[in-house]
Amino acid sequence: MSKINAEAALPEDLAPVPLRDAPPTEAPATERIDWKRELRGLVLMLLAVLGFHSFIAKPFYIPSISMMPNLLVGDRLVVSKYPYGWDWSSISFHLLPRSDWRILGRTPEYGDIVIVVPRNRKEDLIKRVVALPGDRIAVVNGQIILNGKPVPQRVEPPVQLPVENKLMCDSGGYQRACLEDFDEYRTRLPSGREVYELPAYHETLPNGASYTIIDHLNQRLDHFAEITVPEGHVFLMGDNRDHSADSRMPLWGNGLGGPVPLSDIGGRAEFITFSLDGSQSWNPLSWFSALRGHRAGTSLRPPLEVSPSSAATAS
Repeated sequence: MSKINAEAALPEDLAPVPLRDAPPTEAPATERIDWKRELRGLVLMLLAVLGFHSFIAKPFYIPSISMMPNLLVGDRLVVSKYPYGWDWSSISFHLLPRSDWRILGRTPEYGDIVIVVPRNRKEDLIKRVVALPGDRIAVVNGQIILNGKPVPQRVEPPVQLPVENKLMCDSGGYQRACLEDFDEYRTRLPSGREVYELPAYHETLPNGASYTIIDHLNQRLDHFAEITVPEGHVFLMGDNRDHSADSRMPLWGNGLGGPVPLSDIGGRAEFITFSLDGSQSWNPLSWFSALRGHRAGTSLRPPLEVSPSSAATAS
């Protein structure tokens, strides 16, 4: 029996078609990058960020101890730029020349924590408003005398701050002197944790704004002769009264040199976003152990209480 040729037995229309070489495919064209468009998009994005930081809000970092215990070194916070209107110091990086113009300018309230640019340098400091335009202010034995009346202070339990030496003082030669100032207040708790227990006072301004201050030394900043705050100016002090270069200190001492113009105030501190205790490194895993979780979300607006003078007026 002969074998059947399968191909020969298939109908003509079903016979296999010989394979042909496929037409060569063209390599996809390389898409050219429009660098002009990319650069324009980047510039617009940077301008949007700059505009938001200049006119709405901007994050800040606390590098010094002048506002302890309410602000600690390592705190990150949000400053709103619109509460007092806008001026040259509102613009991020202080790109505009110093001037006295203001747009929709408003005066801060007693107790507000504000960002200020000293008259002799372009850097941001953070202080508290303790006197307004037209007020007479003096400091006697560490107590503010406002319009001839002592600002109420009452003793509070000592403030406990963790021993974080590199965050307790400013850098430079001042570091050692500062640590020596605090050394007598260093103690170990029953839990074994070391803290500084610093003398604290509860201070209340005429509008009822109240907050805690630290005052543990008798030094020259505790004594300031009475002056009248000029129109368009405010008097600023730090909450850490013995370690704050503020309106009590001259410009040559890195202070504010007296009352500051409202045009040098660039915003109001609102709340803490997060805080690191200084133990972090470049390793992102170390950031979690350095996080001061209890400080996140802390409001920086002082609570309002009925001051003794207000209560007397009401009665």
